[in-house]
Amino acid sequence: MITEKQLETALDHVKTLLLQQSNRIDVMNTHTEWTHFETLSSVIIGICPGDGIGESISIEASRILHHLLEEELKSGKVIIKTIEGLTIENRIEQMKAIPDDVLSELKSCHVILKGPTTTPQKGDGYPNIESANVAMRRELDLFANVRPVKVSELGIDWCFFRENTEGAYILGSKGIQVSEDIGLDFTVATQPGCERIIRLAFEFAKKNGKTRVTAVTKSNIIKTTDGMFSETAKKIAQEYPGITLDEWFIDIMTAKLLDPSRRAEFQVMVMPNLYGDILTDEAAQIQGGVGTAGSANIGKKWAMFEAIHGSAPRMVQEGRAPYADPSSIIKAAAMLLAHIGYLQKAEKLENALALVGPKKNITGEEFSRILINHLLL
Repeated sequence: MITEKQLETALDHVKTLLLQQSNRIDVMNTHTEWTHFETLSSVIIGICPGDGIGESISIEASRILHHLLEEELKSGKVIIKTIEGLTIENRIEQMKAIPDDVLSELKSCHVILKGPTTTPQKGDGYPNIESANVAMRRELDLFANVRPVKVSELGIDWCFFRENTEGAYILGSKGIQVSEDIGLDFTVATQPGCERIIRLAFEFAKKNGKTRVTAVTKSNIIKTTDGMFSETAKKIAQEYPGITLDEWFIDIMTAKLLDPSRRAEFQVMVMPNLYGDILTDEAAQIQGGVGTAGSANIGKKWAMFEAIHGSAPRMVQEGRAPYADPSSIIKAAAMLLAHIGYLQKAEKLENALALVGPKKNITGEEFSRILINHLLL
């Protein structure tokens, strides 16, 4: 039995969340202009190592960026700075997902290359601190998580558009234990939030000659939030003749990505936050493992690029951090270069990564030196 006090507390909690989401919609509606990098006198790149193996792999990504942007750094067209302090220890000490001074430094950049960060989970001894990734996506309004996956020999050329600022993740740390017997978590969808990620996916398809966009939901069961996403996709699709929209449910979609007779048909996929996290990790595994894929988090003012894997604390504890594969964050660096307009440098780095391929039993420093040698060819 829920007591009156427990019920009142729960209702007050829901009211607070609803007001926060209403305010967030107001902010979304004011962010209408995209950053145009070609008009900037200097593009500021922040490298934020994070924690765990983040420091080891970020050093190698920094080494590659300094090599490729040597002339731009000398002329001042590009500035690279390192942003410290996004470690789990510092975040716990300040009891913030992103400490204020770190957030200020992040906002002083135009684009960010971020290493993995540790997210506490229930029972691990850490306090309940929100994911740094989730907080950064919210604070910088990085609404689109974009992950390309390409495996030519399998006929796979996918691009995933994952909504980044809504769904279960944005409210994942805002649940409430109503009573000893009832715990309640939340998910959220907004009309402007659904519209901007779906439109971005269709615009990508249009600009890149794609003919199919697939919306991934569970709208047959989660009828309100997923239903809103589904209906918005259908409405926007009418504005893009020549591009076919279809919808797949998340459970069967995880199977169809593994189906050799079906998977090559998919091109652009757009989905709410949680489903995107699941599918993109599966897709990265098909490509060769989560260590082979980078991730772009795109907003209108800022953008953040990151490795898609975790901070691997076990590798650190075992003294193997120097052997962590930096491929994923270097892939993210290539995406960063393309985003700020250095398309040829990005392509050159992508090609070098493909030629070098995954390497076992070598340090990250050895890997990046091999990569630089290929870049010099």
